[in-house]
Amino acid sequence: MRPALVLLALSLPLVFASGCLKPGTSSNLASTSCNYPQWVQGQLYRTGDKVILNGQAYVAEHDNPGYHPTISTWYWEPTACSGGPTTSCSSTQAWQAGTPYAAGALVVYNGKTYRATHANPGYDPVISTWFWDEVGSCADPQNPAPAPAPAPAPAPNAGQSGSGFRSILTEAMFNTMFPNRLAFYTYEGLASAIDSYPGFAKEGSEEIRKREVAAFLANIEHESGHLQYVEEINRANWPLYCDQSNTVSPCAPGKQYYGRGPIQLSWNYNYGAASRVIGVDILANPDLVAQDSKVAWQTAIWFWMTQTGAGTMTSHNAIVSGAGFGETIRTINGALECGGRNPAQVQARINYFSRISNILGVSMGERTGC
Repeated sequence: MRPALVLLALSLPLVFASGCLKPGTSSNLASTSCNYPQWVQGQLYRTGDKVILNGQAYVAEHDNPGYHPTISTWYWEPTACSGGPTTSCSSTQAWQAGTPYAAGALVVYNGKTYRATHANPGYDPVISTWFWDEVGSCADPQNPAPAPAPAPAPAPNAGQSGSGFRSILTEAMFNTMFPNRLAFYTYEGLASAIDSYPGFAKEGSEEIRKREVAAFLANIEHESGHLQYVEEINRANWPLYCDQSNTVSPCAPGKQYYGRGPIQLSWNYNYGAASRVIGVDILANPDLVAQDSKVAWQTAIWFWMTQTGAGTMTSHNAIVSGAGFGETIRTINGALECGGRNPAQVQARINYFSRISNILGVSMGERTGC
């Protein structure tokens, strides 16, 4: 197993979060006539490549070095085989935002059918992939797929104070939480980074959304030493953070991939994967993570929203699904902290979570430890 991140600890040696992917299963429907190749972990796939895993067909939405289709859902999308079965629209209701759905419910969304894998209060099937599985296309000429209810028009000045994330965490609150932070870690950089991820702090009740903000900031506070460090302290062994065997994200000549930013992003393959999502080539120029506040925050949001690290789910899904704050710790550094390995570090994260939750006026929920 290979570490995915080098995480900052002020009084302890540098620690690592595992990047090994956990095999998953799928309840999706697929045609038995598929002749796509079986998915192979570690094999390079290009956008448009199609594979079979556990009887389900998937298409690569983005180039990737063999990420697991049921875990790395940004890179893979379930698909139907040519000539394979489709799901009738006539027996399936159109998805409606905010409508409660029980586990097993079937809905149509943009011409595709989704099954609720977990009960939810109307989360978006495309965004909330922990709650929904795509189970085929909806192709019934007599009953065409109904379109989802249109989203309400954005309010004036949407994205500014009083709307979304900015209404949960104001700049004044942020300043109160981190009065001694480096000037580099700006509130505007954080808010702009979050704007690029539509699912962050936008799913579930107001309590869940506030809890996600608190959980994210608590872990970031722990990783960055109260937002007082942008770069890893000990860089003596930086060549170890270049995986020469990785051809998808090869190390740029003369560049170093030690920990940078609030999540202390490390290793060339993480810089490469993050680059492809945030649209900034930090693989070629990793120093941008320590020079541009928005880019630095984007690397942290990228990990939070898309990576399972040492756990079995993303940190985002851990909060939205109710799995608890402890699962975010497991994802970020569970290989070295959870299961009694380092209870002091776990308790430090919980303490930060408690403090920030109090400022936001939200409970910590259940299962705070790991």
